[in-house]
Amino acid sequence: MGPLRWLPLLWLPLLCQLLLLRLLAAHSAGPIQAFVVPHSHMDVGWVYTVQESMRAYAANVYTTVVEELTRRQHRRFIAVEQEFFRLWWDGVASEKQKHQVRQLLDEGRLEFVLGGQVMHDEAVTHLDDQILQLTEGHGFLYETFGIRPQFSWHVDPFGASATTPTLFALAGFNAHLISRIDYNLKDAMQEAQGLQFVWRGFPSLLEQQEIFTHTMDHYSYCTPSHISFSNRSGFYWNGVAVFPEPPPDGMYPNMSEPVTPANIHLYAEALVANVKQRAAWFRTPHVLWPWGCDKQFFNASVQFDNMDPLLEYINNRTAQYGVSVRYATLRDYFQALHAFNMTWATHDHRDFLPYSSEPQQAWTGFYTSRSTLKGLARQASSMLYAGESMFTRYMWPEPHGTVDPMWALQQLQQLRWAVSEVQHHDAITGTESPKVSNMYMEHLRMGILGVRKLMASIALDRPPVSDTDKGPVGYFASVYNPLAWKITTIVTLTVAFPNVSVTDELGHPVSAQIQNSTKDPSAYDLLILATIPGLSYRHYKVRRTRGDQADTHAAPMASTLKYSLKLRNQTSQGGRFLVPVTNDCYTLLFDQETNMLHSIQERQSNHTVLMTQEFLEYHANGDVKQGPISDNYLFAPNDTAKPAWEAVGMEMVVGQLATDIRQYFYRNITDQDYIYAIHSRLAHVHPSPSGELLCQRIEQQYHVGPLELNREAILRTSSDLNSQQILYSDNNGYQMQQRPYKAFKSNPIARNYYPMVQSAFIEDDKSRLVLLAERAHGVSSQESGQVEVMLHRRLWNNLAWDLNYNLTLNDTSVVHSELWLLLGSKPIATALRPRSGVALQHRPAVLFRELTDEEALIHGPKNPQAVALPPNLHLQILSIPGWNYSRNHAQQLKNLRRGPQKKPQVNLQRVLLRLHHLYEAGEDPTLSQPAAVDLKVALQGLGSVVAVEERSLTGTWDKQMLQRWHWRTKTGHLRGHPTSLPESPGDAIITVYPKEIRTFFIYFQR
Repeated sequence: MGPLRWLPLLWLPLLCQLLLLRLLAAHSAGPIQAFVVPHSHMDVGWVYTVQESMRAYAANVYTTVVEELTRRQHRRFIAVEQEFFRLWWDGVASEKQKHQVRQLLDEGRLEFVLGGQVMHDEAVTHLDDQILQLTEGHGFLYETFGIRPQFSWHVDPFGASATTPTLFALAGFNAHLISRIDYNLKDAMQEAQGLQFVWRGFPSLLEQQEIFTHTMDHYSYCTPSHISFSNRSGFYWNGVAVFPEPPPDGMYPNMSEPVTPANIHLYAEALVANVKQRAAWFRTPHVLWPWGCDKQFFNASVQFDNMDPLLEYINNRTAQYGVSVRYATLRDYFQALHAFNMTWATHDHRDFLPYSSEPQQAWTGFYTSRSTLKGLARQASSMLYAGESMFTRYMWPEPHGTVDPMWALQQLQQLRWAVSEVQHHDAITGTESPKVSNMYMEHLRMGILGVRKLMASIALDRPPVSDTDKGPVGYFASVYNPLAWKITTIVTLTVAFPNVSVTDELGHPVSAQIQNSTKDPSAYDLLILATIPGLSYRHYKVRRTRGDQADTHAAPMASTLKYSLKLRNQTSQGGRFLVPVTNDCYTLLFDQETNMLHSIQERQSNHTVLMTQEFLEYHANGDVKQGPISDNYLFAPNDTAKPAWEAVGMEMVVGQLATDIRQYFYRNITDQDYIYAIHSRLAHVHPSPSGELLCQRIEQQYHVGPLELNREAILRTSSDLNSQQILYSDNNGYQMQQRPYKAFKSNPIARNYYPMVQSAFIEDDKSRLVLLAERAHGVSSQESGQVEVMLHRRLWNNLAWDLNYNLTLNDTSVVHSELWLLLGSKPIATALRPRSGVALQHRPAVLFRELTDEEALIHGPKNPQAVALPPNLHLQILSIPGWNYSRNHAQQLKNLRRGPQKKPQVNLQRVLLRLHHLYEAGEDPTLSQPAAVDLKVALQGLGSVVAVEERSLTGTWDKQMLQRWHWRTKTGHLRGHPTSLPESPGDAIITVYPKEIRTFFIYFQR
């Protein structure tokens, strides 16, 4: 029981369940059944680009596997990610091979598991993007083959989020498979035969949204490579893939010793011994034996030709070995397990993060690695979100312009593919090589450009201009709110001149403010106060003015106050020289003697929290001979973080609409250029229903870098909150996890870092401080009242593995990231956090073009009727996906069996709607209540709703027909929302309960 003593107390209930169930477990008297599951782990990127991988091995995996499965009836194979398969299907496969694939799928010998475009990361991806990439892959599989994956294969993400099992249950999966969890915990679970359990999500959710979960043992997803009788690896008879081209002679490095009559008994003994070792870690006599690893089965012929006789040899000696073996898919394995009808332990909503593989190997560095890529990925996701609903509104109730719908869908599909691709567990994580990172960024930028052209074509009826175009007369700007709530926000445009007037579509003056630009010294930032209904536009004309006093409509110029440079070690005289910055919600106090934030007063409660912010750096070791190293994946600091600056300057830009506080941090007092900066903004608006979120946030933008080598930069916010080193951070923007500080004996700093995808907070009995993020970061609370966010990393080390694959993260970029800060009592902060997080993620889309002298009137798209949802309900997606499968499963299969399949025509009639309740049960007396919506009323601006169909998460199942497997657990308390009368199929009046995500197909009358 050695490993158990290191486990946090919160895991003890699960382990006690497991130990009790172990005593009740009853292996059958028959032999152990080993399910040999052939697979190839095919990273969509990582070290090599997608095209390099297709050329070197990926295309050959599908070509040779299909050929070999066709040759022998008993062979099996599982395929996982769809990006490589779709490239093979569309660009390589012959008609004969396509026919063979369909036959193999019909016979269950080839199985698609997971089925998303990629195997997404679980720590730093956002919920919306996880769903997108699953939907893209599942839509292709259902439209092309009529199949719907029912099992996950999440074997390589670096830790397991509690969001994932909920999403997979909603997608219709019957079982979930994970691998990488903390080494201490995995050892304990193996010892307790507790690697399999039923994972439950939020207490608010129904039992139907839990899922049986299989955790791979410490061999993970690869076949054991060491065999005692050979100096070569075992069971990898096709060797290791060669880049950039396959070797002409077919001889690959490290090919396992072929199976022969002379050594077959040695191979058999090695395989049987491994099966028996694994069987001891599980409660049934069924052993999942994954056969494969990274980049395997590119020569499936040599693989199967060696394994076939080996399995036959073992099965002929089952009585002797006590083991039987068979090729299997995941369905084969889980069906056998399910038929055993055991009672399983349950695991609650807690996640398996962070992941450590060894005492000094905390995989928490990737929470921040390649921050620029993380930011671009989320920007692309937000652009796609806005583009999807804008195009849907353009098409319904009828197209109202000249945009070609097919061209429009192509632009959306290009960005869907790019955003899906970058969710891969070696993409948005920042753990890829530089050339692969460049590939992801190029795909994202091209996709963004295409969707931006589409949005400009709809909103402006002509191409957009760049943000810094120096038009001589003015601009026409369309601002689109992609959320289904009315919002009030400040929109910032960069313009070429300081004297401007701003009018709306009716010619009325608009509240605005002009100030020097932080991006371009020769330009100006124009701030416009905009109130925009849900899924609607506001249109503005920005005109150059004379600049004299007679021009009463000119936007006022903000005044700038500059403060002298202050040294870091300069002491304050007890806060006697404090400069207040105030709106109706907060008063921020800055200390003139230090140029630092001093405190924040939350005005509704009149409570003041002492608070300061500064930049620090962790120093990393670059020599493996000197100790643990940090790299793309790992965070291993030498010591506590050190201040990264010696002097700080400050200026305040004070205007009627907002006040900006700009702090510049210099590494040395003699430096001309700052290395860090904080730009804080406080908006001067009243906390009206639509302006509440704007008033009650402090917007902060950061400039970080370029860093010195082997530095990991953090922003530390220190307060007098008595938070007792307890941090809360989110899983994928979906649920919050409590993160109490754990006093690990080894590597405690890194092992107390957690991912923050969208939000984190600390609190005491009076106040809660919330941080909201527009990209993923690592976050930690190393001391009470502190929260630190890692913003950037630049690393190099001499570890051979990192050097060989160019994974040292020598990132010389400057990172520009953003956080919003919320401060208030627990009730106030609880109500604000989910909606503010969504508002940060999906800010209005701004499209603008040059204004010519001849244009007197504003010509924008007609503003259709707004879409308004209750404040606790988020419009997660409104789109025209284009998939052309039948909504009836039997009819879809019938259509596919009619003969040779041509590429289906795009379906423009089907609208995908997904709604997400933002609050947990009991969080807020009002916002935690179920949300009832009449979709016919809410969507009447798009036309008359004639049909509503509830679907599974990714749309491929009719919800009424979805019957997932039930896994027996110990009886416990009832979960989820109270039982109510079920809605009738097709009913347009729906109720969404706390934390629920519901997906619909909507059909409108033309």
